[in-house]
Amino acid sequence: MEPTKKEKFISVIDEHKRIIYKIVNSYCPQREDRKDLEQEIVIQLWNAFDNYNPKYKFTTWMYRIALNTAISFYRKEKKWYQKNDFFNDESVFCLEDGNNVEALELSANVKLLQEFIQKLKELDKAIMLLYLEENSYEEIADILGVSTTNVGTKIGRIKVKIKKEFDKIKSHGR
Repeated sequence: MEPTKKEKFISVIDEHKRIIYKIVNSYCPQREDRKDLEQEIVIQLWNAFDNYNPKYKFTTWMYRIALNTAISFYRKEKKWYQKNDFFNDESVFCLEDGNNVEALELSANVKLLQEFIQKLKELDKAIMLLYLEENSYEEIADILGVSTTNVGTKIGRIKVKIKKEFDKIKSHGR
């Protein structure tokens, strides 16, 4: 028997729930707001599910809707947070030995990177989120509706900016 629309939706959302989790944690560091944003993303995905074209990657379609929903959520709510928990997700970053000096230094660098990314404009933050998820420039451009050249330029500029911030901290301390 053919699965129902609802069963198909639940199946693909369950398979790709990590995308929602990453976006929610990236845009929503406050625990009480995460559930609201997660629900809003799922609602928007459900509403658009009939329009999904299987000729294209599901994850590209999902990222586009989820990121646009997250950005709209914060524009509407006019909330902006100074830090987030994106890199605290053990599936993204895990320290096996907390006593290891290199691991602790890496952890501090990841925290700094997290802070720098949080300060970026919405589009730049979305680009870096997708870049850190190892999406190609073409995939990022397709998801965000910008040119591949624009993605490459922005990533290059963001890398330079982040390197300057790291260098400044190394030479002057925090």
